Order: sequence, then structure tokens, then C-alpha cells
Amino acid sequence: MFTYTVSVSTGKQEFAETINDIYLTLVGTESCSDRTLLDKSVVDHFARGSVVSVDINVKEILGDIVLVKLEKEKILFNDHWYCRSISVTTPSGDCVQFPCYRWIDFEKEVVLRDDKDRLSQDDNMKEYRRMELESRQLLFRWKEWHPGFPMSIDANSSTELPLDIQFEAAKSVDFSLNYITAIKNLGLNKFLKLSSWKDVADFEKIFVKIKNTVHTSFYVMQNWNKDYFFGYQFLNGCNPVVIRKCMNLPDKFAVTQEMVQGSLDRGLTLQEELKTGNIYIADYAILAGVQANATDPDTKQYLAAPFCLLYKNSQNEILPIAIQLSRQTTAGVGNTVFLPSDNQYDWMLAKMWVKYADFSVHQLVTHLLRTHLISEVFAIAMYRQLAAVHPVFKLLIPHVRFTIAINTAAREKLICKSGLFDKANGTGGIGIAEVIQKAMKTLTYKSLCFPEAMKARGVDNKEDLPNYYYRDDGMMVWEAVKSFVSDVVKIYYGSDETVQEDEEIQAFVQDVCFSGMKNCPKDCEFPNSLKTREQLVEYLTVVIFTASAQHAAVNFGQFDWFAWIPNSPSTMRKPPPTQKGQVDMKYIMDSLPDRGRSSWHLGAVWALSQYQDEELFLGVYPDKHFTEQSVIEATKTFRKKLGEVINIIKSRNEKLKLPYCYLSPDRIPNSVAI
Repeated sequence: MFTYTVSVSTGKQEFAETINDIYLTLVGTESCSDRTLLDKSVVDHFARGSVVSVDINVKEILGDIVLVKLEKEKILFNDHWYCRSISVTTPSGDCVQFPCYRWIDFEKEVVLRDDKDRLSQDDNMKEYRRMELESRQLLFRWKEWHPGFPMSIDANSSTELPLDIQFEAAKSVDFSLNYITAIKNLGLNKFLKLSSWKDVADFEKIFVKIKNTVHTSFYVMQNWNKDYFFGYQFLNGCNPVVIRKCMNLPDKFAVTQEMVQGSLDRGLTLQEELKTGNIYIADYAILAGVQANATDPDTKQYLAAPFCLLYKNSQNEILPIAIQLSRQTTAGVGNTVFLPSDNQYDWMLAKMWVKYADFSVHQLVTHLLRTHLISEVFAIAMYRQLAAVHPVFKLLIPHVRFTIAINTAAREKLICKSGLFDKANGTGGIGIAEVIQKAMKTLTYKSLCFPEAMKARGVDNKEDLPNYYYRDDGMMVWEAVKSFVSDVVKIYYGSDETVQEDEEIQAFVQDVCFSGMKNCPKDCEFPNSLKTREQLVEYLTVVIFTASAQHAAVNFGQFDWFAWIPNSPSTMRKPPPTQKGQVDMKYIMDSLPDRGRSSWHLGAVWALSQYQDEELFLGVYPDKHFTEQSVIEATKTFRKKLGEVINIIKSRNEKLKLPYCYLSPDRIPNSVAI
């Protein structure tokens, strides 16, 4: 008799009290073991998350162990268990690792390959690979949740998701409960059913409990109405992706030289400043024609599509110098341009309307579409097209953790018809779909490439536009991720031809292009094939950066920047002014969200800004999918570079009144999970 010792590492057993009827089979190149029922004394250890060992005796040597098969027979109650990995020690003393990191449920057998990474063209067990992908494609099906959106997972509720991508018991999401809990924790319960605020100072009441613990939001409360701080937020606030260099004024923008002359401090004309490159613009054209939230018959809500002209003055401050809230067909006809020289209420309200538009675009485009929904497309395509032994699957798996689950929960409770988004946001109701559909028409692959996005907006030059920490930190993180991805790609792909011959990688990008992003226009540039290693590196960098750094930059500052309601209103209850000198503080208060909507808004941005318990930050990969020493070394180098970025950011922040931390790698979760 020959003895093979099988060690099973398990965990995450919150769902299980007892485990029953687990069978294990070893498959070697020469033979396979009998289907072995693990005895009860061993199985009981699984529920406690132990590492247990079992001896399997065979009459003849099995040869090289290439597969481990696990089965769990269906019984009367659900007692699935989580298997981290299995190691097999052969009679000769060799140890073979079989990564799992899966829940084992009553289903057909689970086949585990050893820990060696294999491209599709180099695998001599293609049949098992094909069976694995066919099985996954039955579980991970595309569905069009709403016309014109990126495709999503075919599941109507979180419980319908494959078990391996559901939230763990300790990481469940109930948006209603989370928001109500946040409202309670923030002491806002008493405001939920009250009407308008009396004045701006009245908003301070909701900061009584929280201002001392949230430095940035308190700073916002103190400085929100200052023009320099209004401009600063276009660079380093929660939506730092709208500002772009303006070389020519839009046709519908009625601003003139005479209007802004007093704001230009270099003695140049507006045209000269445009040519010099000191004029920037925030253009919210995407909101033009969008129907405002009409889900509450008792409260009419309004939207606008502003222009905001920004000027980089001689002190390198970004200042608003002209705001237009309407865009009539003919410039100058009905297009009132508000200026810093106007009375305080006109200018204050005009800036509020810009920040309201900015908030609306942030929520639906910058955040929802361009991080959550895009990352879900990458995740579904990965599960459908890359086998577990594929090195790119192992590279990406930490960066899709919980993404499909959080998006499913959002579709179920947050952005659905009559969902929580409707309670506080002016783009609720049919506005959600209208904005996403319009944004999809201009979404391009290159806009997800961070350096390309900076160049496209004309904001890539540090000397030209200093103090843009989102850009500076984003570039450092992008380069660190790209370098790591490049190191991994070079380990497995010896040439461009190797990329071209990898059927699974080609199927992956095709699935993204033709299925996941099929509602994008033909010129969206999402590749349907990859020809070179350089293209593969860029593509995988986009996937990882979007899910980690980009999401962190636009998500975790939401409470910081949006908690002070006058700085970022979530809706407006009065129409935008069309003339000057017609508004006072009462009109402004009657325009801003009422107390109930303000409370829901605060509960939402608080809940969305929280890191998770036991959060996994960029470069932290506790699951050992990779065991190749070369990849382990590449990962160590990656962490070292991320550490250098952390130190650079920390050193700079020590000199700033308002530190920018959102893209410090130790604040960037690996994946979109909130």
C-alpha cells in the first residue's frame, strides 16, 4: 500500500455548523484513487476553520498528481464550506499544492488543478480547462439590466449570484439599513420629516456631532463659499475629472471679454489668456435635456447644464470667473452669465448650481458608470473566459472581489425604480437612465487610461497646472501598477506572438468588447483583440487601476466633500435663476435640499465613504494564487514601489493645510466593493 497525505486548509465557515458527505479523489498521470468519503472526525474540523490532514491509501503509485476532485453530496440542509487550498504529499515526500479559494456546495464535482500557471496554448489538459469555462459561463451570464447600460450579471438579487462572489456573512450590504444606521449615528433622525433650512448657518446643526472627527468636511464648511476653494475642488475634490483646458469658448457660452476683464490679473485679454493656456472650463452638457426627479409629487425638483469658466491666476489659484446656467440655441439670448462681481446671493447660488451639476455627474458618470459598472464588465468577462490556472485570472481575481455583489445590491435597492437614490437626488427617477445612456455614447477605452485621460483634458503638465494632486498621485500609482503588470506579463509571455496565440486572453477582451460594452458606439475603441505584450499590459493596468485607484479617488472622499450641503447640493427645489438681482437667502434655502433629503444624502455619503472591516488594500494579496517565485518577487517589488509612493504623498501632505490622501496606496482598496 502507498499513502498519500492530503492536507485541507479551510475557513470562512460562518454559514456552517456541521459539514457532511465530502468526497475526495486524487488523479495522477498513471492512475487515480478511489472516491474517498472523509470520515466524520475529520469533517467536524472543517467547521472550525482548521487545517486537517487525511491519509489516502492506494495499491499502486498514482504518478504525478495533476488533479484533486472534491464532491459534496446534497442533503436536507445547506451546509456549504469554504476550501482555501489542498496540499498532497506523495509517498516519495513531494508536496503538490492545489489552490481552491472556493465555496464547496452541493453541486457537481469541483476539479482543482495544481498551482502551476498555464497559458491556454501551453496546457496539456485542455479538456478540463474547457469544462471549467463552460461551467462558469452557465453561472456568469450577461444581462442588459437597462437599455444603453453596460451589460451586467444575470441575477435579480444577491442570493441568485454564484456562491463564490456573494458577500461573506460579515460583509453583507443592505443599503436601506446602512443608510438608516448612518442617519442615526450622525444624529439626523429628528430632521427626517422637517422642511426647509432657515439659513446657511442652520446647516451647521447637523455638523455638531461629526465636525470634530472629519477634518476635511469641517474645512469645507469653513471655506466652501470662497472662490479659490470652489476652484480647488475641480482639482482635488471628489470629482476631479471634469476640468479641462479651454482653448475656444463653446458657441452657447455668452461670456465676453468685458464681463471677465476684472478677474484677469495678468493684464491680458480673454482671448490672450485662452491662447496662453490659463483658461479652463467645466462643461456639464451631459445634463442638458435630462428630466429632473419627479418621483415625489409634493416636491418639484430641477436640473441645469451649466458652463463654468475657470481662470488660473498669477498665484496659480483656479478661480471661477463666469457661470452660465442655461444654454439657449443662440449665444447671448436668454443666457445670463453670472460673475464674481454680481451681488453675493446671485454668485453664491450660481456656484451652488455648478456644484449640484458636478455632484450629479459624479454620482452617475464618474462613480457609478466609470468605476462600478465598468469593473463589473471586466469581472464577468474574466470569470467567463479565463481558467483558474491562467496567470491573468490569478492577477485580476483580487481586483474583482465583491464587485459583482455590490453592483447587484445597488440594482436591487439603490438605483432601481423607487430606490434609495430617488430619495435625495435630483437625477433620480428616469434621470438615472438618461444620464448613463448619454455618458455611454462618449465613453472610450482610452479615457480609462489615466495618462491618456489627463492629456485629453489638457491637464497633464505639472508646470502648467500645479497643485493637481489627483493627477500627480494618480500617475504615480498608474506607473506602479503598470510596472507590476509588465513584470508579470513578461514572465508568462515571451513574445507578442504568445499574446496573439492565447485564445483565452483574446476571448476575454472580445467578451468585454462585443458583450459587456456592446451598447457603446463603434468608435469607443475597446479592443476586440490584443496583438502585443504592450497592449496587454495597458489593458490589464486599466482593469486594475479602474477597480482600485480610480474608484478610491472618487468614492472615499464623498463624505468629506459632499457632507456640507451648500457645497454640493444633491438636488434643487427651485428653478435656476435666469436674471440677476432676483434672489435672496430665503430663495437659496428654498432651493437647497430640505431637511429630509439632506439627511438621506448625508446618510448615503457617510455609508459610501466607509472602508470595510479587514479591508484589503492595493498590493495586499493574502490568497496565494501565485506560487511561482518570479511572481512573488514581482509582487514584493510592487509593494516596495507602492511604499515609496506612500512616503512621497505623506511628505507632501505634511506641508498642506488640506492633505490629499485618496490615492495613497494604503488608502486604496484592491477592488470596487462599496
